[in-house]
Amino acid sequence: MPEIVVKRSARRTKTVNAHFSGNAVVLSVPQRATRAQIAHWSATLVPRVVAKRRAAEAASRTRHSDTALEEMAQRLSRTYLEGRARPTSITWSARQHTRWDSATPATGAIRISRRLADAPEWVLETVVLHELVHLLEAHHNERFWEMARRHPRAHDAGQFLDGAAWAERNPAQVTGRE
Repeated sequence: MPEIVVKRSARRTKTVNAHFSGNAVVLSVPQRATRAQIAHWSATLVPRVVAKRRAAEAASRTRHSDTALEEMAQRLSRTYLEGRARPTSITWSARQHTRWDSATPATGAIRISRRLADAPEWVLETVVLHELVHLLEAHHNERFWEMARRHPRAHDAGQFLDGAAWAERNPAQVTGRE
């Protein structure tokens, strides 16, 4: 179990809250809480918070696997491309620092930049769909864009990626430090 930090609050009169702060669980309790109440809340709330974090970490590890990318690609191909795009491989790449993704139509290989590992699901889906379309249409022509824009959030994802790219190019403006 992680360290438990008890914070008493004069503003709290009835409610109790538990959340992670770093590696410790902060248990926010009313100022007048007794030791017995704190022990009860520690025994009931802290395990829930710990379980929730572990579940989120497990889901994150699963999402960040090549297998998860393969499953996503299969689903997106079925949904938006009648199952016609069939990559031979789709993997996360730690070597892509300037591109979000790439595809090699001749081999059917798709690579997705690890920089997208924590992007919203709809952004990742749109990027994967973009590369799946490249397996069917190599160039960014009208036919390509008709298929790539089938994802309902394609436009939003483009804006998200433009903003993320700008933030990577201008870190001082994002953090406020120059």
